[in-house]
Amino acid sequence: MPALLPPPRTGAARLLDPEHLTRVEDGERLHALLWRPGPGWRMVSSAVLGGGIAERAWVLNAQVAHGYRRTDPARHLAGLARTAGARGPGVGLMTAADVSAHGRARDGGAEAVATAGISVRGWAAAPQECTTGAAPQECATGAVPPGTVNIVVALPVALSDAALVNAVMTATEAKVQALLDAGLDCSGTPTDAVCVAARAPRDGADVHAFAGPRSAWGARLARAVHRAVGAALPAVAHP
Repeated sequence: MPALLPPPRTGAARLLDPEHLTRVEDGERLHALLWRPGPGWRMVSSAVLGGGIAERAWVLNAQVAHGYRRTDPARHLAGLARTAGARGPGVGLMTAADVSAHGRARDGGAEAVATAGISVRGWAAAPQECTTGAAPQECATGAVPPGTVNIVVALPVALSDAALVNAVMTATEAKVQALLDAGLDCSGTPTDAVCVAARAPRDGADVHAFAGPRSAWGARLARAVHRAVGAALPAVAHP
């Protein structure tokens, strides 16, 4: 396994402060973002590694080569995380987009980091032919290379299980809003993934039951995700 090399870290401390890692794989220089907040975090994710709702200690968003053909992505991500020194259970996302060109934003304590590849994009409610092997023009727009929008969010408060699910909905709505605001004719890509991290409940601390866009923390999350996705999009080709 090739080494992952972190560059010097600068800037003010943040709640969501991923390290920028690089590696050479199959002769190609690839990037990754690794956030290691440590214990005390509950995360909800759709990721291939560490998906669902559970306590997690790290989040890896790894760039892979276009035309990725491995059939064991969870194992691949776990190996990359171990090589970088991550320990314990974590969440692993992957994308063909250059994650060094990520967008980030903060709003009232909510923080978001997004990476965006939108070469293959379309609408969630696509015609049936799009899932049965045919490829009509309306199934997707753009070129053949893969695209993925990955979003990682951190909140400094505890959320109930239902609120964590609600937070995923809110982040997704904010992502779609950012795509439309950028003039893109899509709701996302077929491989988008999200991870929302919230503090693990502590004795005597409030556990928030809602994270919709009109709740206090949901609204902050939405604004942070909207800006982070918008900031990531200029690094990719616009129509």
